[in-house]
Amino acid sequence: MRAPTPGSIPTAAVSATDERFFTVDANRLTDDFDALPHDDRSASVGRTHTEVRPLMFGIELTPEHPIDRTVDLGTAAEAAGYDTLFVSSHYNNRSPFAVLSRLAAATDEVRLGPGVVNPLERHPVTLASEVATVAEASDGRAVFGIGPGDPSTMRNLGLGDDRGLRAVLEAFKIADRLWDGERVTHDGTFEADDAGLNFDVPGPIPTYVGGEGPHMCKMSAKHADGILFNGSHPDDLRWARDQVEDGIADRLDGLGEFDLAAYASVSVADDADAAREAARPPVAFIAAGAAPPVLARHGLDADRAEAVGDAISAGDFETAFGLVTPAMIDAFCITGTVDDVADRMAAVLDHVDSIVVGSPIGPDLDTAIDLAATAHDRANDR
Repeated sequence: MRAPTPGSIPTAAVSATDERFFTVDANRLTDDFDALPHDDRSASVGRTHTEVRPLMFGIELTPEHPIDRTVDLGTAAEAAGYDTLFVSSHYNNRSPFAVLSRLAAATDEVRLGPGVVNPLERHPVTLASEVATVAEASDGRAVFGIGPGDPSTMRNLGLGDDRGLRAVLEAFKIADRLWDGERVTHDGTFEADDAGLNFDVPGPIPTYVGGEGPHMCKMSAKHADGILFNGSHPDDLRWARDQVEDGIADRLDGLGEFDLAAYASVSVADDADAAREAARPPVAFIAAGAAPPVLARHGLDADRAEAVGDAISAGDFETAFGLVTPAMIDAFCITGTVDDVADRMAAVLDHVDSIVVGSPIGPDLDTAIDLAATAHDRANDR
């Protein structure tokens, strides 16, 4: 069995430990950040996002596939009614920005962006320029998905201990100012000295923060356009809504409506059993990385989740996937037939504003893209 790459699993699987990393007070951190002198702070001054449509129906494309194949999946998704395409980013897969450049030429209306990149592998000023280039190539259809990064692949790069909330916040605040045509000087988690872009950036470019920890939820609600919350279960999204509401109470003036988006692992097929079986690999990674409060919320055996993680670390994927229980699948993936998935999406939509359909999507990608879109339509009609 080929070992799944991080890009073949949902973003939910790579940020599940956010709650363990962020132990600072998010409001205190961001208040201190906003209080920095203008020349040194990354606050977005004068920029508003009121033009940005707050709701979306997105899909995650993973460039584990050849670029031509990923572009074909993207055009199929646009035809099926998705309005936002996120391309996942891991160093051991193809470049998301190469894929996004091709998608910009191959699509007409969908928003396009990385989902999600981190501010450590690329300098945040360079990252802002790359997203701005997507905006130019797509005639203003860019969206910016940014998060702390996948801990497993970040460790491969010697960056596993550098993940954190503040780097994400500083990076997208700096990006906002660069896109507005400012030159920036910054000394924080990264440095910039009179940096600026040499081209006009079509916009606005909405920023979505990827994560699931309480502090990331609150920070994004205060500062960003939305959050790509890694979760597929109504109980998790109900909890996320509570965290977001705490942050919205301190939301900065000039920002538009906040979008709480479920970045959800989905597996849909005409055969419910086949859909559940296809969910095993991503669910194994999600369960292995789930924080203890998340496991407890779903009544899952923490020792078994740890055993799944041990098997993954040892490269024994067959054992890891075999240890996945039906309860784990129920907790961490929206799976089944179109009607099954529509029911679960409807329950999720009781708590969120938007849904992004994440890996695996289904046992047959071409069919599953259409089936998931049909399920979403039915969920909205309920």
